[in-house]
Order: sequence, then C-alpha cells, then structure tokens
Amino acid sequence: MSEAAERLAEVREAIARAAKRAQRRADDICLIAVSKTHDAEAIKPLIAAGQRHFGENRVQEAAAKWPELREETPDIVLHLIGQLQSNKADDAVVLFDVIHSVDRSSLVKALARACEKAGRQPRLFVQVNVGDEEQKGGCAVAELPALLAEATDAGLTIEGLMAIPPADTEPAPYFALLDELAERHGLPLRSMGMSGDFETAVMLGATHVRVGTALFGAR
Repeated sequence: MSEAAERLAEVREAIARAAKRAQRRADDICLIAVSKTHDAEAIKPLIAAGQRHFGENRVQEAAAKWPELREETPDIVLHLIGQLQSNKADDAVVLFDVIHSVDRSSLVKALARACEKAGRQPRLFVQVNVGDEEQKGGCAVAELPALLAEATDAGLTIEGLMAIPPADTEPAPYFALLDELAERHGLPLRSMGMSGDFETAVMLGATHVRVGTALFGAR
C-alpha cells in the first residue's frame, strides 16, 4: 500500500468511527481532499488510491492543473472551497462541480449570469461567518435568510451551508450552529471540518469534510 493510500485509509476509518458514534452512515459523508498548493504529481497517488473529490482555493490554480488530471480520470469531482471573486464566476462555473463559498449578493448575481451562460449549475453552498470574524469571508448569520432568498429569486439552487470556525477555539459550538442553521432553512448539506477537527464535525452533522494535511502530509 502506498503512503497516500495509507493516509487515505486512516482518514476514512476515522470518519467511519465518528459516524458510527453519531449513529450515521459513513457513506453519507463526502471526503474532500484539499489539494490547494499541491501539484499534479502529489495528487496522482491519491487518485490512484481511489480518492475522487478534491478541493481547491483558487480558480487560476485549479485551471492550471485539473483539466489534464480529469482527462485521465473523468469521474473526479472538483470543489471550490476558497473565496470566489465575482469576476471569476464564469470560469468557476465551467471548471468546478461544487462551489462552497457563495457569501454575498454580488456573487449570487454573477453566478446566476454565469450559470445561464454556461448552461450548467454547480452544486452550491453558502459560506456562513459563524464566528463573526471581520477578516474572514462568509455571510453574517443575520443576513443568511436574505441571501438564500436572493439566490432562489436568481434561479440558483443552494443545497447547503459551509463554515470555518475561528482558529484555536473549540469548534463544536460552531459546527452545531451551522447544523442548526441548515436545518432551519431546510438545507440538506453541511460542509464543515478540516484535518484537525473533522471527526467532531462528522458527529455534529457534517456531510462534507475538507481534509488537506491528514491526506497530503504537512507542508
């Protein structure tokens, strides 16, 4: 077994253990390998080990490396997990299958235009600023209902919510808040949890976990 396959197996086992404790099915949790800043040669061993969902932070970086990788492995699902500039919406809609960072009115409008132009809509999550942090992207909790309504009016289907809890704090209350908000708005998907806390996220309702270091090793 390759080193990448071993790391992948360990993460999947940890997800399965957490799911079992929460009386959930491990198959209901999507593992996204966060491949940002890693080149194709670092990614290929994980693809060979069976990983199919990958996450990128930047449209330009993804555009440079994924078209060729996807030619070799067409069933890869590409997630945009970083902030999206409105002027990159056209490129993002064509390149990504899932966008986790819808967080403002101008981006909703840009995505609606881009989806109409491309004739496709990626799966969409609204990013919520659950820690009310000035420096972090995401829609304020109080503004979430209006943004969801605006997305619906623009013809976009929002399937879930995404959050990144404040660093160096206990993440569980923030995961619980995101789960509650998704439940309140009838959204089935929750994108939350990273290498250091994905097991907690799974126990609190995550349907998508975004794991980088635990799969690729320390930078």
